[in-house]
Amino acid sequence: MPTYVSHMNSPIGRLRLVGDGNALFSLTMEEQRHARLDDAGWQRDDAAFAEVRRQLDAYFEGRRTTFDLPLAPAGTAFQKMVWAALAEIPFGHTENYGELARRIGSPGAARAVGLANGRNPIPIIVPCHRVIGADGSLTGYGGGIERKRWLLQHEDQAVPNAQGRLI
Repeated sequence: MPTYVSHMNSPIGRLRLVGDGNALFSLTMEEQRHARLDDAGWQRDDAAFAEVRRQLDAYFEGRRTTFDLPLAPAGTAFQKMVWAALAEIPFGHTENYGELARRIGSPGAARAVGLANGRNPIPIIVPCHRVIGADGSLTGYGGGIERKRWLLQHEDQAVPNAQGRLI
């Protein structure tokens, strides 16, 4: 089955969408850590991502708080468990790594949860930006802390300022 790619502009920069025409495999931002490099075999097909674009546009315009898309992220069983738990964090809410680890039944695995969170191949839709440090601080984000801050502010979350205090 072919793999398709498309790009779209957003308030947080250009996004790359990759999938097979049925399910979304990845969404990456410019200069994102752990982003898969373009594969020469991918075919550009903007039409294959019409629904993904429609839902992302509605999210960025403040008209959508959840996504209803077929997703097929590649990862380990543990990563997929973490990503499924991320998808359960409601719009406008945050959770810290320890809380997420406890919720998936691995209370001592906050660090492993953080690593899986950082490898999330479908950010925004699978909302890894909603995971924060135990002290409420913004922690690493593959797309960069400023994008994480923007996404949380977009969702009306109080976010820490440069000194780590909530604003």
